[in-house]
Amino acid sequence: MKGRKFIKSIPAISLSLLSLLTIYNCVSKKEESSAEEKKEKVQSQITTIAIGTWNFPDAINAAAEVLKNGGSALDAVVEGCKKEEANPKNQTVGIGGLPDRDGDVTLDACVMNEKGDYGAVVGVKNIKHVISLARKVMEETPHAILAGEGAEKFALTNGFVKEDLLTEDSKKAWEDWKVKSEYKPIINIENHDTIGMLALDAEGNISGACTTSGLAYKMAGRIGDSPIIGSGLYVDNEVGGAVATGLGEEVLKTVGSFLIVELMRQGKSPQEACEEAIKRIVSRPNSNYKDFQVCYIALNKKGEVGSYSIHEWFSYNMFKNGETKNIQSDFYLKTK
Repeated sequence: MKGRKFIKSIPAISLSLLSLLTIYNCVSKKEESSAEEKKEKVQSQITTIAIGTWNFPDAINAAAEVLKNGGSALDAVVEGCKKEEANPKNQTVGIGGLPDRDGDVTLDACVMNEKGDYGAVVGVKNIKHVISLARKVMEETPHAILAGEGAEKFALTNGFVKEDLLTEDSKKAWEDWKVKSEYKPIINIENHDTIGMLALDAEGNISGACTTSGLAYKMAGRIGDSPIIGSGLYVDNEVGGAVATGLGEEVLKTVGSFLIVELMRQGKSPQEACEEAIKRIVSRPNSNYKDFQVCYIALNKKGEVGSYSIHEWFSYNMFKNGETKNIQSDFYLKTK
């Protein structure tokens, strides 16, 4: 009898289970829909931003175009840097970069994405788009940095084109330099230098990139701050990012970009963090900061931006709210 009663109750049990399952699915779908709506609402409130050192309008416009089309922050900064790498008139980046004292153009670059992944190349000859090469190192190798001939070999096996990076203009400048062979940093060389970029995309992610031909007429083999994580560039997607330009040796000694991000983590605004990082440099014992330039830009997760330099005339470009503009940075020596 008990078995018969159980068999008779099976339809009722099944119906109850089906009802519970239906209720669960409805609640689950409602929660998913609510989460999706919340995500869309947050994304709709995000203002996409791109910032880049110095006044490179083509670079910032290229980055802006990526963001306007819904692209990632990483795509934006890479495309922005590529614009200047391909510009032979820019003698501090890519093709046309000023050579070392032996007449060789060597390039450095790095990228850092929202996941904290990092890729860099240093001392690369014959490859124009080293920013793309740095990204490939990050995404397609188990390493973080490739150097010199190894980096060039990796580039050529991955479809990059080998080309002479020394233009006639840069060659002439090098030959003129050899007459006196004076080796010293020039403040605000041609009112521009390394290009570093940061971007905040519609997903709320921050990435950064930095590319350079390094200090003009440097000793062969010299590497500055630009491709070194924490110095020329640092990004923490929970906090923000920072980029440096100027005399790399001084940025390296204070791990400037990492310092700025950590200061922002502690609650400082991007502006306050940039100012503190410059003060760390000028307050070092026996610092001859009046003879060199260092500049920083920073961006946090709220979309707030900051910049600061030692000397006057540093500027940065910014894309925000559909507009691009060049902004003169505040600087340290105005009160000294």
